[in-house]
Amino acid sequence: MPEGTTTTTLVGVLTRLVPTTEDDLDLLAGWFASPDFVAYWGGVPLSRDEVAEKYVGRRRPRVQSYLVLAEGAPVGYAQFWHADAAEDGTEDRTEGGLEDGVEGGIDLVLQPDAQGRGLGPDATRALLAHLGGELGWRRVTVDPVRGNVRAVRAWEKAGFRQVPSETGELLLEFRFPEGRRH
Repeated sequence: MPEGTTTTTLVGVLTRLVPTTEDDLDLLAGWFASPDFVAYWGGVPLSRDEVAEKYVGRRRPRVQSYLVLAEGAPVGYAQFWHADAAEDGTEDRTEGGLEDGVEGGIDLVLQPDAQGRGLGPDATRALLAHLGGELGWRRVTVDPVRGNVRAVRAWEKAGFRQVPSETGELLLEFRFPEGRRH
């Protein structure tokens, strides 16, 4: 198992991120079945089986899945994934694999009524504190839909900057200053 794959609760100023479990399947299945919730998350509602496979922790350690809580209530879903791990969680050191397990990505989606309250940037900062401070990552990427202006602004508020993408899709990255990594 790659280092730093424990299921840690992450704490922001406005949010708390708790690892998802099988007990969260009904909530997440309802969210991911809603066209409003998935509008910028692939755009297509997901089946209960798809949600179970991807979002309740079954992909650990490669993907860490969280419920985003605000004032104790679930308001969204977040995940981070290791760019250098194969789908089965083993390290991928083949060509194109990354060294030292120091890179990966974040995905985050909030319920429509939770947007515009600073919760996205706050949850992102909590994730970044964990990834850079506790896990020693050097770089984190996100790939929001270009037309999702609210999300792009939220990522930028959290410190992400646009970088060139091989596919032409929008790609934002956050690089940790050398002194912040452990």
